Amino acid sequence: MLHQLPESLQDLAAANIAKMEAAGAIPDEPRITSTIPLVAAASDFVTNSCSENDSNLLHDLCTSKQLFEPSTREQLRARLQEKLDKVSSEEQLLAELRQYRRREAVRIAYRSLAGWADLEETLDETSEMAEAAIDLALHWLYTSLTKRWGVPRDEHGNAQQMVVLGMGKLGGHELNFSSDLDLIFAFPQQGETDGKRPRSNDEFFVKLGRQLIGALDAVTVDGRAFRIDMRLRPNGDAGPLALPFSAIETYYESQGREWERYAMIKARCVGGDYTAGDALTRDLRPFVYRRYLDYGALEQLRETKEMIVNEVRRRGAEENLKTGEGGIREVEFVAQAFQLIRGGRDANLRSRRLMKTLYYLRDQGILTPRSADELIEAYRFLRRAENAVQMLADEQSHTVPQDPVLRARVALGAGFTDVHNFEEKLEHLRAQVHDHFEQVFSSPQVENAPEVQPSTATLIWNESPSNEETITRLQEIGFEHPELLAERLRHFHDGSTVRSLSTRGRKRLDCLMPLLIGACAQARRPTRALERTLDLVDTVARRTAYLALLAEHPMALSQLVQLCDGSAWVARFITAHPLLLDELLDPRSLYEPLGRASLEEDLDYRLSQVESMDLEQQMEVVRQFKQAQQLKVAAADVSGAAPLMVVSDYLTNIAEVTLHRTIELCYQHLTRKHGHPRCGEGNNQRLAHYAVVAYGKFGGLELGYNSDLDLVFIHDSCGQAAVTDGQRPLDNQAFFSRLAQRVIHFLNTPTPGGIVYEIDTRLRPSGKAGLMSTSIEAFYAYQLHNAWTWEHQALVRARPVAGDEQLCQRFNKIRSEVLGLQRDSAQLKEQVSSMRERQRREKGSSDRRLFDIKNDHGGISDIEFIVQYLVLVSAHDHPEVVRYTDKIRLLRALADAEQLSSVDAHRLANAYRSYRRRLHQLALQDEEMAVECEELQPQREAVTELWQRIFNNNQDH
Repeated sequence: MLHQLPESLQDLAAANIAKMEAAGAIPDEPRITSTIPLVAAASDFVTNSCSENDSNLLHDLCTSKQLFEPSTREQLRARLQEKLDKVSSEEQLLAELRQYRRREAVRIAYRSLAGWADLEETLDETSEMAEAAIDLALHWLYTSLTKRWGVPRDEHGNAQQMVVLGMGKLGGHELNFSSDLDLIFAFPQQGETDGKRPRSNDEFFVKLGRQLIGALDAVTVDGRAFRIDMRLRPNGDAGPLALPFSAIETYYESQGREWERYAMIKARCVGGDYTAGDALTRDLRPFVYRRYLDYGALEQLRETKEMIVNEVRRRGAEENLKTGEGGIREVEFVAQAFQLIRGGRDANLRSRRLMKTLYYLRDQGILTPRSADELIEAYRFLRRAENAVQMLADEQSHTVPQDPVLRARVALGAGFTDVHNFEEKLEHLRAQVHDHFEQVFSSPQVENAPEVQPSTATLIWNESPSNEETITRLQEIGFEHPELLAERLRHFHDGSTVRSLSTRGRKRLDCLMPLLIGACAQARRPTRALERTLDLVDTVARRTAYLALLAEHPMALSQLVQLCDGSAWVARFITAHPLLLDELLDPRSLYEPLGRASLEEDLDYRLSQVESMDLEQQMEVVRQFKQAQQLKVAAADVSGAAPLMVVSDYLTNIAEVTLHRTIELCYQHLTRKHGHPRCGEGNNQRLAHYAVVAYGKFGGLELGYNSDLDLVFIHDSCGQAAVTDGQRPLDNQAFFSRLAQRVIHFLNTPTPGGIVYEIDTRLRPSGKAGLMSTSIEAFYAYQLHNAWTWEHQALVRARPVAGDEQLCQRFNKIRSEVLGLQRDSAQLKEQVSSMRERQRREKGSSDRRLFDIKNDHGGISDIEFIVQYLVLVSAHDHPEVVRYTDKIRLLRALADAEQLSSVDAHRLANAYRSYRRRLHQLALQDEEMAVECEELQPQREAVTELWQRIFNNNQDH
């Protein structure tokens, strides 16, 4: 094998092998004799450990077969526990820990250098070895100390155990071969020990922590086991060695710095009370991961990286594999930037393992496949090279040595027999890493503002010129009515919002505002665009992460300006829900609303990120989903990519998916508590079902952006024995009423994320006086015998939108039967006509110069009443006219049944579309639903003429 080594390493390897042979350290085992030249050339640590420290080490590893297969977490712990079971003093403890570490480190290094272990195995076993040493040493020391001082207890007498948090690469199961261990010591609660001389829990755990550090870090005749670094604890070296959970939580809540968020990403319990430790890391999660998208993290990480770069330059350590340009730290920063930004809303981004995070970023399209694959390849290479450097002499180094022989040895340890190939690969991958790092972390440049001289926009905001200068500059770059705009900018610039900002917040605002002014100058209506976006900035300025998002992403800023320019409603919607700013980052998806199946997939994925029992968080997720999808529809609408009727279809799909999942969640929460509703007796017992019926615009597939949902809840429970089957049984009627109430509460209750939909249930049988959920039999009887004509009119637009399929079919049959009842046409005409007239008086415009598109003579309500009357009067003889619930298809069905001429049906359909389109435009601009009388005069005349023809209404109009 020696001849297969690089020529420069053959003599060195031969000398190391000779030393091992002289000590009798090399077993007569083909797998050893074939690989020992490679290992001897790459590692003095292995060579010296097996010849100078323990010549039986390799023999033992071979005999036990532990050298030839990976070791599990349980095996690593069992081997150390077996040694510690025989320990009776701290001196023995220290000796056994060091011998254990040496033995396992030799095994891990040998397998890695021989090519028997991949990188993941090496990192994982190194981490598990360290964790076993921490946890089992802590247990031994805790037992010993409690014998002298007593057991530490809280105020209720519960025994307290220490929690050791592993930070950095130990927390991520990615420990390098000779790494130090970054630890934090904590304990659950204050109290005192139960010994003869009670000690406070603080004193006990500080003492225990010092003992643990000494057990692992002290240098003895056997060396040291692990270097321990406690500087990541609250307040660093100036802080107590061990703190109660409450103090740790208070510290991070009130004093935690941004770099500590970065450090806490990988924090996990590695010793002591694992249950309490896991609870602590969960409680600290809100400090690490913000609920909103935190693009301020980019700025913070950029600053942290800059400090590292300056330190590297000061030390002349540019070639450092960890902190140098294109090194391991830059790969980590890229992954962890997205974790900090998005981890609050995506639980899959909270992984402590870096490669798992990179794979997820690739799979979700957050990083391109090429970028992610290159980063993963580079990370693997750099970590193998780092381990090869450290396996050389078990030293905490991260730099490939300059000495040619040592450099060749590191290359060999990293899997390269040709050092030049190693160096070329190293240089190439580091260049790629740094390029990806720069793409993520490059500072935003004012020059990105489209076609506007940045100096002008900067002067308008940052230089505080006189009012006359501001007016002149605004006019120069295209703003109309610059006098009013200059006053508005000055008021905002000097106002309370800006004055209250922190130094960092003001810096972000000063970076954003020239970009915003420049982008608005390129809008179709610059002044209107800037006024609307200023409202948004004023609202979100104190949450400066939103300012960072817009400043960091000129594309998002451009989309925001375009949407606000196009629609006052969209501007107000984003201002009310600034979490939606994240949706602006990808224009490709922003203008492509999702279809029904994709909506379901998206909402299911979002809900999968939260605990199944966390109703409050589920409510927030559903709100974010609805708002995000509605923004996509609005963006497509404003841009002209989606016609009106398609917009309503999209909005209806969003409502149906939202409602369907909401009902499922509420049903699950109720059944956990009360069991499932059952009815019937004996062999006829069955599950009782529910259905939800949509009325009004929802039922008629005509939803707008601000539409509420008219809902009726029904069920098919019947019989005497109708109760749930849980430990806390509930009458089925009460169960389904609670289900309806929970659904309404879920959708209708204001939360930090707003509401989902306003819910109106007044169309249920007997209105407000009726039951919240009605049995299908009671609904049928009510419709036949007690319903008013207007309730049958409402039934024309009713359709099931959720629940049991068979129950939905039963409802449709009842609807068809009720609508198909034979009616007195004269009486029906009088009832419909008088009802419409009363509505006109109550809701119509009082200004004769304006036309209320919905409520005035010849408006949408006239079309609705005409259609409803014709359906009710003709359905007995023409049941096909009740098949659909939307106006356009109802008109077509009436024409096909010859209940309306095709000409009249066409005229009404065209008028209806024109009205809907105009109402839609007004809604997007947040304007009143009335126009000048002359604007829609032809459509109004056509509708009025047909109304008079049908109802013989000769009143003035």
